[in-house]
Amino acid sequence: MSEWSKLIPKPRSVFLRVKCPKCGNEQQIFSNAVNKITCNVCGEVLAEPSGGRAKIKGDVQAVLE
Repeated sequence: MSEWSKLIPKPRSVFLRVKCPKCGNEQQIFSNAVNKITCNVCGEVLAEPSGGRAKIKGDVQAVLE
């Protein structure tokens, strides 16, 4: 481990590509969402805030870093 990786912390939050269980639409959302996130097409709830990490209601397709 180099000195720079010790000194500079990396964020624990990531962006996720989530697939809606109702209509199949894919959206990118933040893992630590503060607001309720709904699908842009059908309005289904994809994620709800829980203080830290959001509770993901849809299927996580990919983690985007």
